[in-house]
Amino acid sequence: MNTNATLRASQSSSAAETSLETSKEFEDFIYLISHDVRNSVRALIELPQWIAEDLTEAGVKIDGSVAESIELMNKHTGRLDRMLVDLLTFSRVGRMQNVEDVNIDAALSEVLEEIPMPSGFTVVRALDCEVVTIGERDIMTLMTALISNAVKHHDRSLGKIVVSSYRDRQDVVLSVRDNGPGIPAGYHERVLGAMTTLRPRDEVEGSGMGLAIARKIAQLYDGRISISENQEGRGTTIEVRLAVGSP
Repeated sequence: MNTNATLRASQSSSAAETSLETSKEFEDFIYLISHDVRNSVRALIELPQWIAEDLTEAGVKIDGSVAESIELMNKHTGRLDRMLVDLLTFSRVGRMQNVEDVNIDAALSEVLEEIPMPSGFTVVRALDCEVVTIGERDIMTLMTALISNAVKHHDRSLGKIVVSSYRDRQDVVLSVRDNGPGIPAGYHERVLGAMTTLRPRDEVEGSGMGLAIARKIAQLYDGRISISENQEGRGTTIEVRLAVGSP
């Protein structure tokens, strides 16, 4: 290797290290600010409730513009709190946990106990691969993000979600398939970005961080995430590939 090539390789390595350090510093910043600001937001969430209670005790009827203002405060502070929670979740990916062999079926059961599933929805398990090597909390975060996304954006009262896993050479593949309205092909890359929603937040509540969190987890384990349209004509399949033995 000549001198110029060696210099370019050194500069490239240095730039990569600087980029990683900058990224970590930024994620540290997100973690700290999300945690600290959320304490203040929690107080703001309680404030409209205190105002309503004080007015009721004083014999003031809460209706009209006053009721609308209190409802609007509740709506927006709740939205801000959810956004901070998701930012905190994003910054915690890969942190403070053990990377170990995790039973996928057991992890899925635990996630489904926490997600409020509509009564008309069914979840089908097709888990051909039973174990994946991943952070004990990252697997929960990943499944929660994928399943919550399928439920949140469904447009019917009856829904079906298929969660599958299998080995493909050196990868463990996890996928979640739904029969919802689907994601237009031109938006597949866009929806993986942070703070991205295809519908107004007044129609579908959410921070737009779910799939960004899923992509970050996939990349952490030397994998990738992909979105495809179902052959049936409705619905979406989101597939996450995780490299065995990473990170």
